[in-house]
Amino acid sequence: MTKRKQTRWRKYLAWFIGILVVLGLIFVPTNYYIEVPGGADALSKFVHVEGVKDRDKGSYRLMTVGVIGPASPAMLLWGHFQPFADTVSKQELMGSSSSAEYDELQNYYIKGAANAATVAAFKAAGKPVKLIYQGILVMSIQKNSAFAGDLHLGDTITAINGVHYTKAQDYVDAIKRYKAGTKVSVTFTHAGKRQTVSRPLIHLQGTKRAGLGITLTDHTSVQSTPKVKIDAGSIGGPSAGLMFALETYDQISGRDLRRGRTVAGTGTIDDAGVVGVIGGIDKKVYAASKAGATIFFAPDVPATKSLLKLDPTYVNNYTAAKKAAKKMGTKMKIIPVRRLQDAIDYLVKK
Repeated sequence: MTKRKQTRWRKYLAWFIGILVVLGLIFVPTNYYIEVPGGADALSKFVHVEGVKDRDKGSYRLMTVGVIGPASPAMLLWGHFQPFADTVSKQELMGSSSSAEYDELQNYYIKGAANAATVAAFKAAGKPVKLIYQGILVMSIQKNSAFAGDLHLGDTITAINGVHYTKAQDYVDAIKRYKAGTKVSVTFTHAGKRQTVSRPLIHLQGTKRAGLGITLTDHTSVQSTPKVKIDAGSIGGPSAGLMFALETYDQISGRDLRRGRTVAGTGTIDDAGVVGVIGGIDKKVYAASKAGATIFFAPDVPATKSLLKLDPTYVNNYTAAKKAAKKMGTKMKIIPVRRLQDAIDYLVKK
């Protein structure tokens, strides 16, 4: 081969390698995801109370965080220059769950949030409501769990050693009385069928107690008059609880607390109306302000010693929200809440 041909082939090879590198940067996924400000959807399209239509002016807004990925190197570079965007690893985002399991978990969480929000709203409105406790929902299973071959994601545990309890913590308390290696019988429903298996408990890593080796949450349903249906479609996670409750409260009480305002916010909620912490609040503040919200409710959970022990990096959501608002220069008011009633009281007075 002549020198000219060799030079030409080297050029072709260099071009080919360059194209492969560019394609890799654009299309080849990494193990990282980008969290960005998401949507600010009106709650009235998700919350439906039988016989009631939300026709009041203004809106309550459900805040979300957008997740992009697995991201390519080019996407990661793009994310670096986006406002309030964060890069997280798959482990940080999903733990040991697969993408499909993660999506399913988020679906379970938002259904639980909807039930808790409904009960909290009815209680705040002074109306009768009943929370039916079905058992504990299996959210994930450790590989070393003795029940790994028996329990599956989405199963509902209804009894431990033949005893049915009325909340998840009661199941946890019942199990932690035993030592690792002790056999316990677990009754559960899988695909609509009731089963009972006996297996030994395992030592839970990082603790001094034994357990089944699962992540769990309450599996509940609600009975109320009027009936309430909350369907957020593809949106998942527990952080819409507070805003679900506010929209439901307005509809069942007949009060117009918004008075034409666009009200945003975030926070988990339990059936007693207690508001809990969430993630990505800076992104939600950004999205709320862009959507024209004038009020933003942020969970105000103090950094207690026990909380800091679990998460040494914990920052109060309200503090983080104020910091994000200041960075943006928004005039939107950031309001701290610890209970649903705090948000109701603020909207009544202001």
